[in-house]
Amino acid sequence: MLDTRSPRDWLASLPDSRICSLRWQTILRYAAITFIVSITLSGIFLFRRPEGFLRDGGSHYFEYFWNRTANHPIDQLISDAHTFHENLLKQRSFDLPTAAARYRERRGRHPPPGFDAWFKYATEHDAIIVESFFDRIYADIAPFWGLNPQTTAERAASWEHVVRVRNGVANGTGNTEGKVPWLQLWTDLVSEAAPWLPDVDMPINYMDESRLIVPWEDVTSLVEKERGSRSVKPLEEVVTKYSGLARVDAKGDDVEPYRPEWLGGSYWNLTRVACAPDSPSRNVAPIENFEELPVFPDNWDPEYSYKGYVRNFTAAMDPCVQPHIRGLHGTFAEPLTLSTSKELIPLFGGCKLAVNNEILIPGAMYLTDDPFYSGGDTHGPPWRQKIDGVVWRGVASGGRNKKENWSHFQRHRLIEMLNGTTVSGMEENSSRAMTFELPPLQKYDFPRRREGTIGTWLEEFSNAGFVNLLCFPEDSNCTYVRPYFSEVESIPMKEQYKYKFMPDVDGNSFSARFRGFLLSTSLPLKATIYAEWHDDRLVPWLHYAPMDNTFQDLYGILDYFTRDRKGDRSARFIAEEGRSWGAKVLRREDMLLYVWRLLLEFARVCDEKRDMLGYVDDLRPA
Repeated sequence: MLDTRSPRDWLASLPDSRICSLRWQTILRYAAITFIVSITLSGIFLFRRPEGFLRDGGSHYFEYFWNRTANHPIDQLISDAHTFHENLLKQRSFDLPTAAARYRERRGRHPPPGFDAWFKYATEHDAIIVESFFDRIYADIAPFWGLNPQTTAERAASWEHVVRVRNGVANGTGNTEGKVPWLQLWTDLVSEAAPWLPDVDMPINYMDESRLIVPWEDVTSLVEKERGSRSVKPLEEVVTKYSGLARVDAKGDDVEPYRPEWLGGSYWNLTRVACAPDSPSRNVAPIENFEELPVFPDNWDPEYSYKGYVRNFTAAMDPCVQPHIRGLHGTFAEPLTLSTSKELIPLFGGCKLAVNNEILIPGAMYLTDDPFYSGGDTHGPPWRQKIDGVVWRGVASGGRNKKENWSHFQRHRLIEMLNGTTVSGMEENSSRAMTFELPPLQKYDFPRRREGTIGTWLEEFSNAGFVNLLCFPEDSNCTYVRPYFSEVESIPMKEQYKYKFMPDVDGNSFSARFRGFLLSTSLPLKATIYAEWHDDRLVPWLHYAPMDNTFQDLYGILDYFTRDRKGDRSARFIAEEGRSWGAKVLRREDMLLYVWRLLLEFARVCDEKRDMLGYVDDLRPA
């Protein structure tokens, strides 16, 4: 018979112990539901927010996810990158006295005059200021402390293309007819800081390739002079105003540019004399016959790698520690232009080799609105909506590729390595390709490599090709590469950003698309021998995936990111961290701050009172 009592009457008839038990059951039930909902929402926010995968509590999950489930070398590299970056951010300066104190501690001298205005702009524009972000400036400027300041100033002022600042106004000087718009782009940037800059000249390298390679012994002697000149001067000795360039300007505009001896010949021979005497490349002769296929080093296990994957990206760019690179990069096969000096002169440019002596500034194409470089208004859909594949489009640049040497060019190697038909043939016949050999199984042992299915996988996974083969001579009709490559249709950048993976390798010099890749929702895979202004503020394996310049790790990297759910999460994590961080430290404001500070330092090294010049207002009594 059914109980017709109301729930209230039924509950009142129960003994107190039974009521207490029911209450606890209800509490526990709601607690369990709350816990499940909490975990679900945490997962949603953890994985779907473009920022915050690391921040705002995500670090605890990060530590669990990688440290407790690490079973691949890249797991460890990602974890190390995360730890390094977290420690780096602890050095951030939020106020002027702290920034100035950290400057003195790291540089061994007072900040330059104008440091306060520079820092004020930085704070007003939410810039992240970590002193080590500017290490490149001091490495580039250091040798000039060993030269006569007046000589440096005069040579800077008389160059063919100069961004000139006088009385708080910047102007570009030099004939740019028929040339790319670099001078105007750089002038526009400097103009934004010009009201706070001293009179200063920024001579521009208008070639793609770097032009200065000072022998190791000479540049080491100059740097030692800089180290010996460091001193935090007593307040009463400090000069707080620049001397200006009146003596330089008094000579007028008719002064001929200083022209050092420009050299040609083997670029490798010019490069290796800038390597330390005990470096692996110093005494290695250049390749005489580029018609022979490129040679890959046996049992290659450099100090800059960890179990086959790049750990120290700075060292991985250095030709002095990898002599085989002379046969694996167009810069050393046959650069498009070659006009190099062994003499140190002031010259600013967007990239350089580790051994070059230009002063780095942000590449001009990072300042353009051209969607090919900037990425345009859209940088791709969310990760879950992306095409699970790798995409690359570009031209066959990297130097002058000819019948005799094309197999030694880095872009040709990348495209051939991403060609599924080519790789399948190598796997079936245990053979090599024109530009590369399959990576050794003992180092890169994963199922696709072991089972010989990389080629089959690439046929579905890869969409890579040249839109222009750029063959030399032009009337060759590219007959020497037609059996291996054919030109394909271009893909707009907004369409390329729909793919998950985007390799980025050098052309004639650095790739000006890297910033756009970093700011996209895709994961950049980066290989280069060229240093850039931003290197000290980007962390490999946290903001992008680094590759060795042999590309022997390419398949291992792609396999790691695509083999399972964890790999996909790792790829998404780096892509989103890179995009979030790039939006904070690669802005136009950040490029302006870098050049602004660089020009304060260059103006000082050109000043006859440079040893006494400094900013010290933070040390004076209030």
